[in-house]
Amino acid sequence: MSLIKKIHNQLVAKEFTCTELVKEKLALLKENKYNSVNTVLEDLALEAAAKVDAKIANGEEIGLLEGIPFGIKDVYMVQGTYTSASSDLLKKYKSAYTATAIQKLLDAGAIPMAKENCDSFGHGSSSENTVFGSVKNAINQELVAGGSSGGSAVNVAADYTVFSIGGDTGGSIRQPAGYNKIYGLKPTYGRVSRYGLMAYASSTDTVGPLAKSIEDVAIVMNVMSGKDAKDQTTIASEEIKAEVIASKPEGIKIGYFKNFIENDAIDSKVKADFLATIEKIKSAGYEVQELDFFNADTLVSTYYTLAMAETASNLSRLDGTNYGNRIEDKNLKETYMVTRSENFTEETKRRIVGGNQVLSQGFSDAIYLKGQELRKEIEAAFEADFNKVDIILSPVTPGPVPKIGEVLSNPHAMYLSDAYTVGFSLGQLPTLTCPFGTETGIQVTGAKNKEQTILQFANFLNQVQ
Repeated sequence: MSLIKKIHNQLVAKEFTCTELVKEKLALLKENKYNSVNTVLEDLALEAAAKVDAKIANGEEIGLLEGIPFGIKDVYMVQGTYTSASSDLLKKYKSAYTATAIQKLLDAGAIPMAKENCDSFGHGSSSENTVFGSVKNAINQELVAGGSSGGSAVNVAADYTVFSIGGDTGGSIRQPAGYNKIYGLKPTYGRVSRYGLMAYASSTDTVGPLAKSIEDVAIVMNVMSGKDAKDQTTIASEEIKAEVIASKPEGIKIGYFKNFIENDAIDSKVKADFLATIEKIKSAGYEVQELDFFNADTLVSTYYTLAMAETASNLSRLDGTNYGNRIEDKNLKETYMVTRSENFTEETKRRIVGGNQVLSQGFSDAIYLKGQELRKEIEAAFEADFNKVDIILSPVTPGPVPKIGEVLSNPHAMYLSDAYTVGFSLGQLPTLTCPFGTETGIQVTGAKNKEQTILQFANFLNQVQ
């Protein structure tokens, strides 16, 4: 059921005012027992709520998103607000402009409530790599929230916001959505403008929503999607239609990667639960095919080779000269060194060092170019698979949700937890996490620009669980 539509109807019926709704959510966000918030946008939210109340009082119609509270991962520019990327370097940095995706939501009347805690610069799979304190899971506070959009997922799961905007590079929306049992969509690369999103790995960064219903995911996507002159990688896309999503998908074939499931690394319960879901799909009359694909280790190593190279390049501009927390030393070179050394987290430094190694003279041909070749092979394999099936299903993670502290002390294990998400990022494909099927959810993936098909099939899956 759409929470956005429910609140819209309640606002129109004057069951409560938008200001009352926003004040209630602000109180919850300030309480912040999950460490899910970096900055509460109180003045901005109350000002926007007053405009909505004035329209309703004047008898004017309001749009579906007008008056709906939402959260923003702290990697998006919103003019005049702090945009820290959960880092010491940018902790006091204020945005000079607003990201295109966020501006579209503001233009539609949605209410910005908070900048949300996340792994610093998107570097992490648990939302523990942050200078604002580890984000706690909304279901069990002893567990991690997932990363890097952990704060965004928790705020939705805890009803602090109606929806949140996360960012997904290698699974950063899908994994925390699964850990906190909500929906999270990584759209086709280019469907939503990245202008105003702090870059991690530019060739896989995507902008997507987290919400409690499939219908709400579609509503938000329809507002944010579209070409943007400020981002030349954006593409045109068709509207996702609510009536199509609500209908039963007909004549489609389902596939899953056999080597994801017949793998020593997968937890036995995750495997059993996933195969049980496959049996339900077969019982409903759908043809299901086993598919061969690259092994998970190859996907993880290819993704991190390319992502680290891109982040080393993207973050090279952050030296305290133009913006950020500058630490002076005896000369300019030493100033750069101490500024970056003292202000980046250990995980970010690890990725910058790894990326510079990948790009360095004498290594780039053997490592970086090899990674690019593998990526082309992965994309070609996806294209071949989507000539056989319409939907690919997979668990979100091979294992259960880790406890706080387990992942932070073992970076290699953290990278492997992304084994089932990073491949779809390399393929630039749309993928939705659904909060059922396994402990950390199930991914529904389609070919490029098939968001409507995956949301329609996810809606069917929700009904047969």
